[in-house]
Amino acid sequence: MRLPDRLQLETGYSPQELLADLARVEGSDWVNHFVTQNYEGDWDVLPLRGPKGAEHPVMMAYSDPTCDRFEDTPFLQDCLYFRKVLDSFPFELHSVRLMALSPGSHIKEHRDHDLSLEDGAIRLHIPVRTSEEVEFYLNGSRVRMAEGECWYLRLSDPHSVYNGSEIRRVHMVIDAPVTSGRLGVYRREHDGRSNKSVMPRAINVAGSLRSGKIDSALAYL
Repeated sequence: MRLPDRLQLETGYSPQELLADLARVEGSDWVNHFVTQNYEGDWDVLPLRGPKGAEHPVMMAYSDPTCDRFEDTPFLQDCLYFRKVLDSFPFELHSVRLMALSPGSHIKEHRDHDLSLEDGAIRLHIPVRTSEEVEFYLNGSRVRMAEGECWYLRLSDPHSVYNGSEIRRVHMVIDAPVTSGRLGVYRREHDGRSNKSVMPRAINVAGSLRSGKIDSALAYL
């Protein structure tokens, strides 16, 4: 059975401490997202971890799919809670960025190719500052993410975002390779006929990698 397109991880983080660290860097020089055809309005990036040796923020913010050596950027230096969040993951991290979407801005529907567990890569989203008026759609279905939660999203599928709020929405976006072994995540299943069911279900993501691909089955426990 194929993995769901969205999975909320068991882990969670302090919204207050996330916002406190955001305040430390929000006045820094953010970079405009370079794929300008994918959005209208303002979509900005602040790199916390980027390609090793990159010195300019634009190069730090670039998520190079061919790069396999990464390091923390100076923007992470004074953000002790952000560091704690990243240290909580028991696997290698590649690119880590804060991504900000200004009020009224729209990320058009698009696909990020090869960003899926099935393709050997994961992208995790941790909302740092958000609102119920921010609408994130994946495969035509809305994903509701709250501050401090951590979500895996299969972004090789069609997705879009609209910030209908009056705040600057900021997510921490983490890219990581899928390695052999077991990654514990939780699926939230909602019964469409009622509001009562939020049932976590552990899934097994196992297998070795061959040429950057998962070559074993992804199956439910």
